Parts: sequence; C-alpha cells; structure tokens
Amino acid sequence: MVLNYIWIAFFLISFIIALIKLIFLGDTEIFRLMTESTFESSKLAFEIALGLTGMMTLWLGLLNVGEKSGAVRFICRLLNPLFGRLFPEIPKEHPALGEIVMNFTANMLGIGNAATPMGLKAMQSMQELNAEKEKASNSQIMFLVLNTAGFTLLPVTIMMLRAQQHAADPTDVFIPILLASFCSTFLGVTLVALRQGIKIFQPVLLTWALGIGACVTALVYGLHRLSPHELSTLSGIAGNLIILSIMVWFITAAMIKKINVFETFIQGAKSGFDTAIKLIPYLVAFIVGISIFRVSGALGYLTDGIAWVFNAVGINTEIVKAIPTALMKPFSGSGASSMSISTMTTYGADSFAGRLACVFQGSSDTTFYIVALYFGSVGIKNTRYAIPFGLLTDLFGFIAAAVVAYLFYR
Repeated sequence: MVLNYIWIAFFLISFIIALIKLIFLGDTEIFRLMTESTFESSKLAFEIALGLTGMMTLWLGLLNVGEKSGAVRFICRLLNPLFGRLFPEIPKEHPALGEIVMNFTANMLGIGNAATPMGLKAMQSMQELNAEKEKASNSQIMFLVLNTAGFTLLPVTIMMLRAQQHAADPTDVFIPILLASFCSTFLGVTLVALRQGIKIFQPVLLTWALGIGACVTALVYGLHRLSPHELSTLSGIAGNLIILSIMVWFITAAMIKKINVFETFIQGAKSGFDTAIKLIPYLVAFIVGISIFRVSGALGYLTDGIAWVFNAVGINTEIVKAIPTALMKPFSGSGASSMSISTMTTYGADSFAGRLACVFQGSSDTTFYIVALYFGSVGIKNTRYAIPFGLLTDLFGFIAAAVVAYLFYR
C-alpha cells in the first residue's frame, strides 16, 4: 500500500509542477523532457535487470553448491549468536542465515556486484519461511534495514570521485563515512529490534556490538594513513580474494563430500533468470517514477523548501548545499553520485559542502531501489513498516553524517 501511494505521488506531483511551468512560465519543453525521461529510465531499468541476470545465475549456482556441501551451514553456526538473535524467526543453521551474512559482508566490503545476488537468494529463502506470501515478514524487514543502512568499511568509489575532483586529500572522508554508516546501521537495527520485540540488551548482542565497535576503531586506526591509491589497491585485492576464496571453498567442500559440483551448480543457477525477469516490472515502475520526479523539478523545489525551513529555524544553510545528495540517495545510487560530483564541482571538493555531500553519499543506501529489488523479487505487496523504517535509517545516517562532518571539517 505504501509503495502504491509513493508511486502515485511521484507522477501526480511531477505532472502538476510541469503543468504550472507550462502555463505560467511558458516552459514548452518540460513535457517533452519528462516523456523522454520515462523512455530512457525504463530502458535503464531493463538494462539493470539484464545485467543482474548473469551475476545472479553465477551466485545462485554457487550458493546451491555451498548449501549442499555444508559450507553455508558452517557460516550460520559461526555467526548464529548474532544473526540468530536479530532474525529469531529463522531456524538455526537455515541457509537464509548464511546468505544474509554473505550479503552483509559483501556490502560492508563494497562488493556490490556480489552482494545483490546473495541478497536476492536470502530474500527467497526467507520467503519460503514466510506464512503470508504477499506480506513482508519481520526477518525480511530487518534484512531490508540492514541493507538500507549501508554500513561501509571501504568507500573507495567515493574517494576516487574526490580524487577526480582534485581533492587535496581524497581519503579525508573515510573516517566520517565509516562513523556515519556505523551509526545508521546501529540505530536502524536497534529501532527495528524494538519494534519487533527483540531484547537488545542481551549479553550476546551487547558483546557483539562492543566487539564490532572495537574492530571498527582498529580498522580506522590502521587504514586512515593509506593513500587513495594504496586504499584502492588494498580494497581491490581484499574484495577479489574474498570472492574467489568463497568460490573455491564451496567447490572444495563439495568435492570432499563427493557431490557432483557441476550438476549442483546448474540446479541452483537455473533460478537466476527467473528471478531477474520478476524484477523488471518493479524496477521499471520505480526508476521511471524517480526520473520524472527529478526532471520535473520537484526534487529541486523540495531542496529549496528545506533550505527555507533551515533559514527559519536558524540552522546553518551550508548543509543545504549538500542536501540534494541526501535526498537523491534513497532513490538512486548513481543519482546521488551525480549530485555529489555536482556539489564538489560547484563549491569545491575540499569545501564543507563538497565533503559533506560525499559523507551523505556513503552514510546510507538506496531504500526505494532496495525495496523494489528485494521485495519485488518475491512478490511482496504489503511492505508493512519496511519503507518508513528504511527511511528513518537513512535519516539517522544523514544526521550522523552532518554531525560528524561538523566535527571533522568545521
């Protein structure tokens, strides 16, 4: 129901604004531009789904090998103390837990291409446990918020964008992004846990929270001295090594158990194409809606309105210069990248606005895209409180980003 209202709002608001521009401002091009954007964005949505097909086929095949060999169950047992309590609906050693862990790890390391098919497989596994197939389960909502929080250890892409914009120190956003995304993840998960009645003060959860916090601190200390080139090289080596290690591990474990690896891979891979086909309608709907909302100027007016509110209450309006990135991020990752590049080009890569835009970009993930992608892949229509909580998680990340940016750059 929420998706329905949001999608309708994109079109109606965009059309009304375009009509006003035509009548009162004589903008005769606005409707042509909006129409063209619908065609271009629908093509983009299809290309995204098509691009996912190969990756999904590969990873769903490998995950099937991992499940049959027992490798996924080993991951479940290793991290079950944490994820078992965050996902109490999922039985112990169920494949979904291992898939959730691998998705979270891949996102954390910035391996987005591997994270998506793992996430889709995890959503399918949780859907098998879901009693009401068109209604999001508690586990699926927790999983969505984990993804929208966008916890990032190595935001190499953002730092490379800063290097291209001739920032004096492209890595100076590394620690702020890490802190902001950690805050959004911690607060988002805590909020969902409270909503679902999960006891957050369990000794196990507290121990894991303190342990992860200590690891983040140690990582910050160890990596903040690296140059952009060194950090990029390290990230590439670590990411590729992890991906290939998982492949080899799954295959080797299956060989040891005398499983026919090739046939097992093919059985799992067959579902990759079907899943990609299911995604196309959902991606087209949302990407087209977001596109006309931007082209009509509605997003710009929303930004101006926020600036007016900030002025009225006496908040420093320098934040507003970076707000377009924050507003675009829940809708489009590439759009947020474009907004942050535009902010750096306009105000300077080393300006407060330029740096804040980059921290905004790395502090959360694309909520609406993730909802359309993951829930659409299993046919969920009633998302319950997933979108509001996902957007609240984004808001936590943006607030944390602004606070951290003030501490570091003002």
